[in-house]
Amino acid sequence: MAVCKVPQAEIHYEEFGEGKPIIMLHGFSLDHRVMSGCMEPIFTNRNGWRRIYIDLPGMGRSKRYNNIESSDDMLDAVLQFIQLKLSNEDYLVAGESYGGYIARGIIERCKKNVLGAAFICPLIVPKIENRRIDKHKVLKTDHQFIQTLSNQEKEEFEHVNVVLNEDSWLRYKNEIQAGSKLADEQLLIKVKSNYEFSFEIDQSKFEKPSVFLLGRQDASVGFIDALEIINKYPRGTFAVVDTSDHNLQIEQPDIFNTLINEWLDRMEDYLN
Repeated sequence: MAVCKVPQAEIHYEEFGEGKPIIMLHGFSLDHRVMSGCMEPIFTNRNGWRRIYIDLPGMGRSKRYNNIESSDDMLDAVLQFIQLKLSNEDYLVAGESYGGYIARGIIERCKKNVLGAAFICPLIVPKIENRRIDKHKVLKTDHQFIQTLSNQEKEEFEHVNVVLNEDSWLRYKNEIQAGSKLADEQLLIKVKSNYEFSFEIDQSKFEKPSVFLLGRQDASVGFIDALEIINKYPRGTFAVVDTSDHNLQIEQPDIFNTLINEWLDRMEDYLN
């Protein structure tokens, strides 16, 4: 376990590899495992990247976050972490869901230091009532496996996934469900009431390699709102992936791996 103390919190993180840093940011109520679970397999055949997986304040094993009350505070804590860990070094950001929202805040505040960005089912519109989303619908089911789950497990699994099989269940259980059990619900309620940044983001173009992985059936944040900012990312690949809800990296792992690797290939070309 590694801990970095910033004014707002004691941030737990895990770090692997050497080279150009990538700051990995998970979604709301989860922990770093949702990112390390999908990203670390990418780097079994890639060198030159230093991966830093953060537990956001109030989530995972981060502690002493009493001064966190909003997404502004969350962003400030992450920026303080980056400054302490990397000083003036440039870096990449990768964010899933709420982590993608924080990543866009980082780009707005520190664009010159951010070399590239990856977004996995990113939160674009903080207010739920303003998001353009469809109703959740299961598309692919291994009925024999589903019968092995308890009623509670089955209900939760079906609620947020469109691919229901053993592989997606095990990853959902280990990378998503396990992290959500560690979250401080009172802190999350507080931040939810101040979920939107107090400042505007996406105010100018981010002209460095990026990728947006969007679930066609994402009933949490949708995909349409992300397409509205496509012109702000002129070096961005925007992929709307069928048969995937908010856990695209689990439900469509081959497409996920291909597009993240392609982004990293573009990053290497850009940096060289």
